[in-house]
Amino acid sequence: MLGSDTYAPYIAGATRRGLGFLSLSSYIEGTVLKALNPIVIAGQEVLPIVEGGKGVAVSNGLSSGSWAAAGGIGTFSGVNADSYDSAGNVIPQIYRGRTRLERHEELVKYAIEGGITQARIAHETRGNQGRLHINILWEMGGAERVLEGVMDKCKGIIQGVTCGAGMPYKLAEIAAHYRIHYYPIISSGRAFRALWKRAYHKFADLLGGVVYEDPWLAGGHNGLSNSEDPRKPEDPYPRVVALRQVMNEAGLNNTPIIMAGGVWWLSEWEHWLDNPEIGPVAFQFGTRPLLTKESPISSAWKTRLVDLQPGDVNLQRFSPTGFYSSAVRNAFLENLEHRSERQIPFTPEPVVGAHETALNIGARKREVYVNAADKFRAQSWMDHGFTENLKTPDSTLIFVTPAEAEEIRTDQIACMGCLSACAFSNWSQNEEGSTGRKADPRSFCIQKTLQNIAHDGSIDSELMFAGHNAYRFSQDPWYKNGFVPSVKQLVERITTGW
Repeated sequence: MLGSDTYAPYIAGATRRGLGFLSLSSYIEGTVLKALNPIVIAGQEVLPIVEGGKGVAVSNGLSSGSWAAAGGIGTFSGVNADSYDSAGNVIPQIYRGRTRLERHEELVKYAIEGGITQARIAHETRGNQGRLHINILWEMGGAERVLEGVMDKCKGIIQGVTCGAGMPYKLAEIAAHYRIHYYPIISSGRAFRALWKRAYHKFADLLGGVVYEDPWLAGGHNGLSNSEDPRKPEDPYPRVVALRQVMNEAGLNNTPIIMAGGVWWLSEWEHWLDNPEIGPVAFQFGTRPLLTKESPISSAWKTRLVDLQPGDVNLQRFSPTGFYSSAVRNAFLENLEHRSERQIPFTPEPVVGAHETALNIGARKREVYVNAADKFRAQSWMDHGFTENLKTPDSTLIFVTPAEAEEIRTDQIACMGCLSACAFSNWSQNEEGSTGRKADPRSFCIQKTLQNIAHDGSIDSELMFAGHNAYRFSQDPWYKNGFVPSVKQLVERITTGW
């Protein structure tokens, strides 16, 4: 688990390089070192600030519409968004299908209905100001169908689609069908070059911008590649310069780059403005809009945000997507850590020099073979109540309590195919309906926990995504005494540099 303390020198260095960091006194005096000029997005001038689209029911129509109404680019999440009954109550997403495929079809239907609902709310809220985008995760189950289903009913309402978590090659084709702009989310110039050469060059006129999401500082799922070290954060400046060079080679000199992840005060990014190495640029805010009056998250979640300290947000790899992700360290993440720590390799038959010691497991006391030291550890775990053992795809055993084992099995059986491929349940939306690997009990049902926390679930026992700069809520006097701004107030403050 990697916390914000890992990034402290990097953040401090980035701040020093900001060359325009405003002192508190200069903010009070209302001085701004460099003008924040409008940018043209989808044919309209808007403020170069974007609300990041955040997961299940967290960036909704009210929050994104309010952001657009303030002159920026609002983004609502198209990932299993909420819909409402005639009394205005959230319709619970309950799955009644007997098979995974039947439940997957229910999920897609919920997602389309919710996306349409939130798009209409956002459109009414924005009052024809700003721009409105829908955010889709490419690794979401049924992503193409959901996007098309929402757009079929929302022509003229949504101006753009942002998409990340994977390589969304078909994004441009879908956007072209509906004549809207598209904004791929990438974490390297290399990734964008692959997208451009394979697909995007055919639809260059509708490429509204490229979102560079810092894989070390952004909240939620991160785009770290296998060649990048999660323990060695890199300065985004040279990485974005490299992205701009790739874009310029493709003739995209005037296409904006949207910097996402780690953006808090624009004063720290002043050297990016009017910088020919960066080119046209806008900035995306994901974590800061969580703490607004229009944000739909619970009051307990908002209270937790203002209490966060450096190191409270961790980068981890428990997600069933296989991606790294950044979330607040709580009992939920600690349990996943401990679950993986109670893990030993095994073989079904003895292996000389490696697994020579028999270990009886399960109700039937079946024999597997481990080394002597691991048998001692396993016996200790079982003596402490972790009597159930579950096999992983990597030929290891984890040891959990009977209650936890039952919850894991229940969640795996109840899978509704929320991802294109899920390590936890082994679901895949391919023809076989399976990843071909064993279900991995070291992970969790991401749909379940994100739905829970988005709808007043415990903030300690559910996954709570946040960017690594979230601790700055506690250091900003603006939020003292329980102050929660409106989106309009937040946007106005951001435009001052703070």
